Amino acid sequence: MPTSSDSDPDLKGPSGARSMVLPVPPRPARVLAPVSLLFLLITWQVVIHGPLERADERLSAAMVHPGRISTLLADLGNVEAAVPVLAVVLIGVAWRAREAGADRWWLPSAAAAVLMAAVPLLVALFKSLIARPGPPGMGSVTGFYPSGHTATAAIAYGGAALVLWPWLGTPRARRTLIDLCVAVNLGVAYGLIRSGYHWPLDVLASWCLCAPALFSLWILLSRNGRRTPSAATASGSCCPAAPGSSPDPPHGAAVRDDAVGPV
Repeated sequence: MPTSSDSDPDLKGPSGARSMVLPVPPRPARVLAPVSLLFLLITWQVVIHGPLERADERLSAAMVHPGRISTLLADLGNVEAAVPVLAVVLIGVAWRAREAGADRWWLPSAAAAVLMAAVPLLVALFKSLIARPGPPGMGSVTGFYPSGHTATAAIAYGGAALVLWPWLGTPRARRTLIDLCVAVNLGVAYGLIRSGYHWPLDVLASWCLCAPALFSLWILLSRNGRRTPSAATASGSCCPAAPGSSPDPPHGAAVRDDAVGPV
């Protein structure tokens, strides 16, 4: 997730004022390669019922202790709780961006909404293919891997944080937003495991599945923010002059004869 820094030049406009642009994300390979390999490893172990899955079951047995708090935390991953939060943020940011005259004001909210619709479909596909049984007490139903509640929370709250982040005016507000997003997702994970609704690896695999999706959204929003017309464009210059070229003379100014080449 992005972090705020007053020393980041990408967050400064020409006048030194903070701009509404997400920081440049790290190289994709640094993020996508580790989480993809981890997801493949976990999935392989679950499919073959390997030692990692057995360790996962022992960890779950040690952690399960249902209670009111853990149930409430797990409920934050429900569609009924997470999606309305995302919807309010997307509508609010789209309206504010349109009022501010932002370039392609609709794109951030639309991209996050598409992500929210697409990722659960991918999760459902893996659930049906792997058909992992749930922890004891969840009956004979299969389809617990990866966790749908974890994915819903990660995309809804993570997507809302990415879309809202550029519109918060202070570093403290931005840090608070990211901290709150991380805390809510950790709370959902804890609630699901503590309540015995999911195995720990279900939750971890879902995070690995959502990380590339959120990272792609981060890249898209960062590039879209840098397409917003700059102060120079707003003042009447549509683009900077090419190196070595001279600016056009003001309208109505006389052109020197010796500046014209031979005919």
